[in-house]
Amino acid sequence: MDTPINLPPDVNLMLAFDMAPVGLCVSRNRIIQRCNEAYASMFGYTPDELIGRSMSVLYPSEHEFLGIGARGLAVMRDCGRYADERIMKHRDGRLFWCHASGRALDRDDPFCCAVWMFEDISARRPITTALTIREREIAQLLIEGKTSKQIARVLEVSPRTIDAHRVRLLRKLKVSTATEMVSRLAGLM
Repeated sequence: MDTPINLPPDVNLMLAFDMAPVGLCVSRNRIIQRCNEAYASMFGYTPDELIGRSMSVLYPSEHEFLGIGARGLAVMRDCGRYADERIMKHRDGRLFWCHASGRALDRDDPFCCAVWMFEDISARRPITTALTIREREIAQLLIEGKTSKQIARVLEVSPRTIDAHRVRLLRKLKVSTATEMVSRLAGLM
């Protein structure tokens, strides 16, 4: 039988953070203050390479960093938490689907200090087709179950614009129905 290791409580907390099987990050104003090995390696970095850097380096584009940030900020102000599934960028440029969930220390200023959990979900949701920035935004919102009108409101464009993008997504994904498109984007087919 293994002998229990008695460590001070603060060391246990640090070990729990560092050894967690999912990516964990503490950010201040979207600047990485601390992250564990799982978080850093998911993106192709070491923790030391990410500390002090903007989280924008992990997004496919600055536009997506700002857009997801704006949507997340509104939700975090409302309830203190935010979660979604989004496309992120590995250091080598490869894009992958990721589940992200965060909690703010202060709901009035959510980005002042937040704790984030990231999980690479590309094994169950591979990216099989190159998408534009706008198509990735729409794909993320389609996965959430939003309608064209809801997506148009979120992205501040007309529903007709969203419908045009949906038609292009149908063609790119080589599917014929909206259900097949969402299934393909979700990695179900």
